[in-house]
Amino acid sequence: MTSTLAPAPRRTATPGHPPRSVRWRGPLIAWLFLAPALLLFLYFKFIPMFVGLWKSLFKVQTFLGDEWVGLQNYQTIISDSEFGAAIWHSVVLALGTTIGSIVLGLVLALLIEGPARYLWFVRTAAFLPVVTTMAAVAEVWRIMFHPADSGMLNIVIGWLGIDAQPWLASEHSSLWSIMLMSIWRGTPYDMMIFLAGLVGVDRSLYEAAAVDGASTWRRLRHITLPALRPVFWILFTLAAIRGLRVFVEVYVLTNGGPNGSSEVLMTLIYKLGFQKNELGVASAGGIVLFLATLVLTVIVQVMRRRQAS
Repeated sequence: MTSTLAPAPRRTATPGHPPRSVRWRGPLIAWLFLAPALLLFLYFKFIPMFVGLWKSLFKVQTFLGDEWVGLQNYQTIISDSEFGAAIWHSVVLALGTTIGSIVLGLVLALLIEGPARYLWFVRTAAFLPVVTTMAAVAEVWRIMFHPADSGMLNIVIGWLGIDAQPWLASEHSSLWSIMLMSIWRGTPYDMMIFLAGLVGVDRSLYEAAAVDGASTWRRLRHITLPALRPVFWILFTLAAIRGLRVFVEVYVLTNGGPNGSSEVLMTLIYKLGFQKNELGVASAGGIVLFLATLVLTVIVQVMRRRQAS
């Protein structure tokens, strides 16, 4: 009589629960693909950010050694009139650019929204300012802002019977001129976001409103604008941050002049850090700008959630 050993039962995975190796494989592959970008962010963004936070507590002296000053750099920012003016200019520029680009972006989106074939060319042409290098755009506008009668913009407004304007050469109009260019460049971006939002609006609502005899303004007010409410919140956040962090256009057009009338926080930080070698105060200014951006983002998100609830 021979006895046979029964083979050990094979371990099978619990139904609905894949093996551990399979569960880890997907996230591991995803993190491996993300690793190069994360390393670049770590080296060029997060590490400099923490170094800037640390340097903001010191009086940076390149060859003599850093001297601990605590919050003195932040006190300098709060009490310095130049910083106060720069912060005010940044807020005014951010507010004007945000409102102007959102309003014009919505108008353009409503005008060119539709399935017509020729509209792709119009959308592409309107979007070109966004993809053009900011330095090149600012240089072209600097030429257009030439204050003499032969300046391009002065010639255009001369056709309307308006006297030639000093534009960037005047303390009273330099900041508004930069705002004009910023609105021109930010409007196409907002327009494309609005176009994406308009695609999700239910067309049957327009048809029902037309049957009820609703005017175009009523359809815009009661159907389009409420449907675009999430888009407005997103654009307001992005445009406000973009306005607060403006640098290239101001640096190329006026470099903060004349007499500091268009100085913003970013250009002032740049001058303190790279021209006056006051890296500690410049680092503190960068942290203040970061905190202002963070607070603005949190406030907008809280307002959005309250309105949604």
